[in-house]
Amino acid sequence: MHDSRIDQLARQLIRYSTQVRKGDRVMLDLYDAPNSIAIALIREVVKAKAMPVVKLHDTIVTRELMKHAEAESYAMLAKNNLDLMKEMDCYIAVRGSHNITETSDVPADKMKLVAEKMRAVINHRVNHTRWCVLRWPTSAMAQQASMSTEAFEDFYFRVCLLDYKSLMPAMKALKELMDKANKVHIKGPGTDLRFSLKGLKAIPCGGDHNIPDGEVFSAPVRDSVEGHITYNTPSIYQGIAFDNVRLEFSKGKIVKATANNTKAINRILDSDEGARYIGEFAIAVNKEIREPMRDILFDEKIGGSFHFTPGQAYEGITDNGNRSQVHWDLVNIQRPDYGGGEIWFDGRLIRKNGKFLPRELQKLN
Repeated sequence: MHDSRIDQLARQLIRYSTQVRKGDRVMLDLYDAPNSIAIALIREVVKAKAMPVVKLHDTIVTRELMKHAEAESYAMLAKNNLDLMKEMDCYIAVRGSHNITETSDVPADKMKLVAEKMRAVINHRVNHTRWCVLRWPTSAMAQQASMSTEAFEDFYFRVCLLDYKSLMPAMKALKELMDKANKVHIKGPGTDLRFSLKGLKAIPCGGDHNIPDGEVFSAPVRDSVEGHITYNTPSIYQGIAFDNVRLEFSKGKIVKATANNTKAINRILDSDEGARYIGEFAIAVNKEIREPMRDILFDEKIGGSFHFTPGQAYEGITDNGNRSQVHWDLVNIQRPDYGGGEIWFDGRLIRKNGKFLPRELQKLN
């Protein structure tokens, strides 16, 4: 039996998230996603009198290609993908995952090569299309979340079909505070971090780029970060599981990094110069997402959390000039059940133990 929530999600992606218009060319980039969401999206694109362009991917096949990646073949593939992306007005990616560690055994030099070659495609998509990216619920994701498949599907549609529009006034108020802020001080267990936001604009995200959504992001002045941070949320990056990540900063640069796999984290941070600088600072506000599940599209939106991201800044959006093939969203939850914490802007306490204090932000609690 067809699940009507799939049709609701497709409508939200086409009508609200990417605002597809008559004549638009819309890329539907589907990774291990079922026919049901593909068909629902195609139908909604056609209803909008736009043109669907569909690409289907299999993660196991992609892994095999990456293992044998060569500069010439990926240069050709990147050119082909970039030429096609330049024809698109909108981009929607639906990414299923039957195994989040599928690419964990791809050699590091191959991962680096693929990231370098495909960066131009990602940059064009981010900067020149109306785009949205989402996961697709699978039994593997339910297992990651320690939930039954049925319970996880209910959770998935609840957070993805959230009334993001109603949160936007409070999210815009948070953006205004971030836009005005110069000095930021973040405190918590294992964390004492200072940096500047001066001159960098924040962006509220209410269902228009990621689903699920719910964050306001900016970037620190590149060389302003000082102190240390301990992330209390597990992470997957390049198919490798990381826990207990701790970073120390001096003049913006990560000068020491440790984790359960210290060798692997330093290999990633040594990918290029920009990988040891921060490209994004974001405060998350999705109150429906409470616990981490090693899936960053969910974990970076956890209510009462923030993420502080080594690597690439968002060019032309909130740009501190940092360039890298790495963009690794690492999350710290500041609710009392995770040890608490505080965020200060210019000496004013903005959030304590995951709760916003200014009246205009309290709808986000």
